[in-house]
Amino acid sequence: MGNNYDIILIGLVAVFLILRLRSVLGKRTGNEQPPARDPFTPPAPPTTPRVGDASQGNDNVVPLPTANAPAPRQSSPTSGPGGIRATVMPSATPGVAAIRAADPAFEPIGFTGGARAAFTAIVEAFARGDTGSLKPLLDSATYSSFEAAIRGRIERNETAETTLIGFEASDIAAAEMQGPNAVVTVRFVSEQINVVRNADGQIVDGNPNEVQKVVDLWTFRRDTTSGDPNWQLIKTESEG
Repeated sequence: MGNNYDIILIGLVAVFLILRLRSVLGKRTGNEQPPARDPFTPPAPPTTPRVGDASQGNDNVVPLPTANAPAPRQSSPTSGPGGIRATVMPSATPGVAAIRAADPAFEPIGFTGGARAAFTAIVEAFARGDTGSLKPLLDSATYSSFEAAIRGRIERNETAETTLIGFEASDIAAAEMQGPNAVVTVRFVSEQINVVRNADGQIVDGNPNEVQKVVDLWTFRRDTTSGDPNWQLIKTESEG
């Protein structure tokens, strides 16, 4: 009997200890909040930008001078699709600022992307002799020059083949306001294959196996008071 009393006494003591522990520690209900952070997880890095960190804005926006800031002494390089360089050259910075004052929607690096598209369309249309595609892209004087060159090629029974490989750069080399007109000159550096053939298909100019680096200065104009957002090519020249 003594052993039985000992067992009962030990059991009562165990029950008493369990009840005491529950009263002190509480019990799980399933609604407990998890710890604020796992102590074994490294803390997240700070989100406050530091000097030297990359900017959080649009990488394509070129900083322009304010009334109290001096004009930058160097161009502001950016890289477009495919690593194409697009910059506002120092000589063009005041003109770009003047254009933006007249047309706040003007964004210089975005403009160079549109200029590359226009360059491609114009070069390819000229090679095809497609005057219908050229006419809305050129002012009247420039269109007359292009149309005369195409007509002369037709009279000589020649055909032109132009393959535009790609662009190395499209930099804004000059910019200004001429009355209400914004005028921007873009310096294109491109790689092309150009060939002219006669009526028999023989090459009279160029080399189909030679890729040439071509540097062109094309000037575009747009009336900033007009609701028409399109620019027209008003002048072309080759550099060098």
